[in-house]
Amino acid sequence: MTTTPDLLGAIVAATQKITAVRRERESLSSLERRAATAAPRGEMFLAALSSTGRANVIAECKRRSPSRGVLAVNYDPVAIARQYEAGGAAAISVLTEPTFFDGALEHLSAVRQAVTLPLLRKDFIVDEYQLLEARANGADAALLIVAALEQMDLVRLQRCAQELGLAVLVEVHDEDELTRAIDSGARIIGVNNRNLRTLAVDMAASRRLGARIPPEVIGVSESGLTSRADLEELAGQGYRAFLIGERFMTAASPAAAIAELLRGRESFDQDSADQTKGVLNK
Repeated sequence: MTTTPDLLGAIVAATQKITAVRRERESLSSLERRAATAAPRGEMFLAALSSTGRANVIAECKRRSPSRGVLAVNYDPVAIARQYEAGGAAAISVLTEPTFFDGALEHLSAVRQAVTLPLLRKDFIVDEYQLLEARANGADAALLIVAALEQMDLVRLQRCAQELGLAVLVEVHDEDELTRAIDSGARIIGVNNRNLRTLAVDMAASRRLGARIPPEVIGVSESGLTSRADLEELAGQGYRAFLIGERFMTAASPAAAIAELLRGRESFDQDSADQTKGVLNK
């Protein structure tokens, strides 16, 4: 019997080793001092994702993906982020995982210097040290992946992020993970249509789980979104935001690609919003 390789397990193991190396290079006290000088805008990230009357797109900067390989040979996250901002993105996600995505914390800090939009550190976070890194390098939010964490760690890291002023996007892929995310107190839940263990993409994940996300929680659909019709369908099921990377990264003009996707935003007006599960009153 052939077993499916567990890519998520491999990435988490690599992340733990890399984080240990970075701890040796910079002490926790030194990182805390750097993080203390930053001013993350977690509430701004929340507000950007819960706006009504438009499709709230989190546009992603990433050079490479395990499923498609190199997406941008001449990768310039600053230039890409500026195009995202010009194109109408609500927020920007910056991949910082180095081994499988060719990311770096330097990409995050450089993008922070270049744009005013709220930023998400996209990585496989398993340690408080990484949350301090996120804040120190300009992030307003951090990703926590339910499948990569025990429940106790999910709750602990979420609390730590909030204490640091960071919003948290809690990512799930199935019903059990969604239950865990809700139980953890997540304010933003992302449904990843990509199975991180196999890399298979199935939009049915977002369709299946959308109705189960509580109305007070911001729902984000992630991966595999390519058309305006995808966004309209999922907005009708209650999703407030959409995380999109590869479609933009492979476009000749990321700004034009976002603008094209956002055209006809009148369909995200109050009538469309009324079909969803309510707006956060926060």
